[in-house]
Amino acid sequence: MNQNSTEKPLTQILIRLVEEKKPRNVKQLVDLAKDEVSIPEQKIIEHVLRLQSRGKITLREPPPRHPRELSTYLKTKEVHWYWTTLILIMATTLTIFTIPENAYPLVYIRYVLGAIFVLWLPGHSFIRALFPEKIQTSKNKKPIDPIEHVALSIGMSLALVPIVGLILNYTPWGIRLTPIVLSLLSLTIIFATAAIIREHQAKLRENQ
Repeated sequence: MNQNSTEKPLTQILIRLVEEKKPRNVKQLVDLAKDEVSIPEQKIIEHVLRLQSRGKITLREPPPRHPRELSTYLKTKEVHWYWTTLILIMATTLTIFTIPENAYPLVYIRYVLGAIFVLWLPGHSFIRALFPEKIQTSKNKKPIDPIEHVALSIGMSLALVPIVGLILNYTPWGIRLTPIVLSLLSLTIIFATAAIIREHQAKLRENQ
């Protein structure tokens, strides 16, 4: 099938979607078109921009291109969860080693951050690393339901923490506060970094 035979029905679909669905911007139009055609997102965006330049459709603004460089991707709003995770990890570590157990009421901050640190962050980072496309992309992928994601994150955290403790039990450091905190800190950072790399790669594949 040549390019003209592909572009003609796509043009008709896009014009129809603009008339019927009345998308407010290019991103909404592209998302609608992706449900009807099996064409890469970047190709649809380029076609929409051509139609705009010819005056056949009028929309507000094109969606931002996904950055190809990981360093640029880390500066976008899409990775706010990654920086939030790192901030929570560092804040938890700081409170654990600076706030004594008898320092009321500051100790409650330590308890809250510690619960998040143990019950949420390791599993959350692991799930994002394991299923980046189901969380971040929509191309032929059924997204993970938020409730399912919360349940998986907590369940995975409850599975990972005992494993860390079991491994530490056979090391010279033993099951003590400092080794456990540093081990969970390292593990969560590794999972979160792997997740952000895989999410970036998944976005690049989706735009091809």
